[in-house]
Amino acid sequence: MSSPAGYTPEGRLGNPKIQMADDPRLNRKLAEKLASLGLDKRQPEPELTASSPMEQIAATVGHYDAAFQRLYDSLPNDIPRDKDEPEVKHSTMTIKGPDNNDIALHVFRRADTEGQVLPGLLYTHGGGMTIINTINPVHVRWLKSLAIAGTVAIAVEFRNAYLEGQHNPFPAGSLDCKAAIRYIASHKSDFGIDKIILTGESGGGNLALTSAIRANREGYIKDIDGVYAMIPSTSNGGGWPKERMVKELPSMYAHDGYILSLKFMEISGHYYTPTDESKVDPLAWPHYATEKDLKGLPPHHIAVDELDPLRDEGMAYARKLDAAGVKVTAHMNLGIGHGCDIMFRQTLPDHFDTAVDSVVAFARRV
Repeated sequence: MSSPAGYTPEGRLGNPKIQMADDPRLNRKLAEKLASLGLDKRQPEPELTASSPMEQIAATVGHYDAAFQRLYDSLPNDIPRDKDEPEVKHSTMTIKGPDNNDIALHVFRRADTEGQVLPGLLYTHGGGMTIINTINPVHVRWLKSLAIAGTVAIAVEFRNAYLEGQHNPFPAGSLDCKAAIRYIASHKSDFGIDKIILTGESGGGNLALTSAIRANREGYIKDIDGVYAMIPSTSNGGGWPKERMVKELPSMYAHDGYILSLKFMEISGHYYTPTDESKVDPLAWPHYATEKDLKGLPPHHIAVDELDPLRDEGMAYARKLDAAGVKVTAHMNLGIGHGCDIMFRQTLPDHFDTAVDSVVAFARRV
């Protein structure tokens, strides 16, 4: 089918060789920052697929983990006004998980709100449920900002599917999130909160969405007052044939290599859900949720980024929620790639602040 005169399909749909640096929609300041880091172009990737030996996949996932962690540890995210910020207390406690494993809960709260009852945000970090640690400069800055805005932000140290020398496939991390929800819900007064909002970005957005589905199935959905999922990974579609991507979720193909690649999604998705059954389990990938799974869920908000491979699956899930009668709102951040508003605070301070304001406003509203 030919395109209308003067119209060029977005990204790789219009030009299969396009790099993120050449996309005219890219935010100017972000373009400069990505270029300085060498992230405005496709990165070299190994010749692996989901059918490669698991030992090779584990080694590749370990490479991704180290690379993303180096990036997160190196990014400057302070801005001049930080010197005037109120004090934020950060404490850590440990609860027991479903396999008698230890789960750390990192609690962030403004020091001057002791004794007040605030909304609680249960945060799960990005990384495809597979990589990146919880406590690093990017996540800590995000959690501090949420706390400064008047919430109690609690980060869950769920089991990544990849830990050096250890494979924790689904449902390990998912069940850790369940344990955290149940514990916090039964200790609200100890945390000084009156509600629980699940939130996270990318893989953490997936865990927020799937944790709500699990709670709905297992009868404790009243523990959860709302879900705010940012740039959620819902489909595990990184290894789909091009024809299916373009038909169902075209942004996946259009923006392949825009920070996030299909290869990473295919490899990490397989490492998280290595069995055929788990690859289409709604408790792992909410793209496959039924109307029954969704009916009765609390209010949701879905945030997507315009230049993100995951954009369309977030939008599709919002529509699926709406069709099931769930209260849902959504928005798209123009001109930015996957998670850039959180990662690049120094470059995009207004985007970062807008993201904080949106999460906190939702938490107060529901």
